[in-house]
Amino acid sequence: MENLEKELTRIYEAILAGESVATDLADNVHPSYYQSAKNLYRYLILRTFDLRSVHDRLSEYGISAMRTAEGYVLKNIVNSLSIIQLLQGKETLIDAAQYPLNHKKAKKVLKKHANQLFNTNHKKHTTEIMVTMPTEISENELLAEQLILAGMEVARINLSHDNPSIWEKMVVNLRNASIKLKQPIKIYMDLSGPKIRTSEIKITKKGKEQDFIRLHKGEHLILTSRDTKGKNAKYKDGKQLVRNAEVGLLLPQIVEDLQIGDPVYFDDGMIEGRVIGKSTEEIELLITKTHKNKLKGRKGINLPETQLRLPSLTRDDIANLPFVIQHADIVGYSFVRTPKDIQLLYRELERLGNPDIGVVLKIENKEAFENLSLLLFEAMKRPKIGVMIARGDLAVELGYERIAEVQQQILWFCEAAHIPTIWATQVLENLAKKGMATRAEVSDASLSAQAECVMLNKGPHIVEAVKLLKNILIRLEKHYSKKKPSMRALNVAKLKLAKLNTLFQNKQILCSSTPES
Repeated sequence: MENLEKELTRIYEAILAGESVATDLADNVHPSYYQSAKNLYRYLILRTFDLRSVHDRLSEYGISAMRTAEGYVLKNIVNSLSIIQLLQGKETLIDAAQYPLNHKKAKKVLKKHANQLFNTNHKKHTTEIMVTMPTEISENELLAEQLILAGMEVARINLSHDNPSIWEKMVVNLRNASIKLKQPIKIYMDLSGPKIRTSEIKITKKGKEQDFIRLHKGEHLILTSRDTKGKNAKYKDGKQLVRNAEVGLLLPQIVEDLQIGDPVYFDDGMIEGRVIGKSTEEIELLITKTHKNKLKGRKGINLPETQLRLPSLTRDDIANLPFVIQHADIVGYSFVRTPKDIQLLYRELERLGNPDIGVVLKIENKEAFENLSLLLFEAMKRPKIGVMIARGDLAVELGYERIAEVQQQILWFCEAAHIPTIWATQVLENLAKKGMATRAEVSDASLSAQAECVMLNKGPHIVEAVKLLKNILIRLEKHYSKKKPSMRALNVAKLKLAKLNTLFQNKQILCSSTPES
């Protein structure tokens, strides 16, 4: 027990040593996030320790709250340390009353922030249900009513599809349905961000037009900034290569950023390649895996190891912001990677005179995940913020084997910052699209109860999917709210704590005019 006391004391003293930085960080966020910023910094310090043996030994004495201490770090450590001292017959010298942020208050703060963002008013469950709107909503108010009655509380409009005329019709039908049913909803609009995709493919073969090229493992693919409709690989006598396959890019600028050895993933990782050659106009890839052989036009490209210089806020996004501000309650920020990206959006919102709209950061790439704590500190300079865990893109960028731990880590960090999260990508996807839920996706949907909101994608059976999800959430929230982790040391905490301290020492973390990039 004495060794356990020493370990807890070491953690407590390490957190106290960082209080000056925590206070300075808190002084530079919105007042509603003052305690949250301090707690997030404390959590970063806490997770530089390997806590597995600590909380196991605490559990032996009936002290098990270390596993769920994200929202109230210092109070938890102090309480644990005090109890261990008392069990040894020692007098505790720590006044726990000086740390008012406890379990109950932390839950209350997170709920308050979630209510500010989502305006939740339901009684049976606390996790909001968000649904991506099909184009059909622009012409079908009845479908909007059905979704609201089924349990939808947030309607998501993806600005990557359709146009302002259709978006406005969607909004009108959604608002009308909400008023008619006397059930309030929030409208969430996703900014497109830079479209890192293959360009349109049109190949004529045997008199028929094809919208794809064929690729096989071991072949080479040319990514080009030139205007092209795509080309298949060409062979002489079926064996001798005459021409490599070719596809264009919607954003030719990435040719400059790609480097030899960089991995490139197409269509949610269905086709994988590696850069083996480069010129001013072209990138040559070696195709290393093909889970399918057809690559279509306008398919997504993931570049997890490439340092991209693309702006997260594009010209199209800036042009769409006035519409978003006029019609939406929440704006989703795609492709965010650094605090500078957040500053750019905030400046645009201030220029347009809208300090009230909610902002959700979409964590969808490797750089965003690695910078998560820095992004949260920057985001906290405004109220009404949230984080979307875009699990599909993250799985491609970080590897499918890592997505389970990554999604949990994002949940932990956001809970430490008292920031509501949105659980996204392929939730009940089979049910929404085909009308039959798989056992695996029902289990996955149950995990979404850990978040403050869960997103469903559109499909012909989306109403049934919303109903099932609502029932799952009602049942699951009776049993638990957050999963208990094992608490090994996190490399992402160590790295970002060191980076934060460096920025603080250089006076960069407190000054938005000199952003970390």
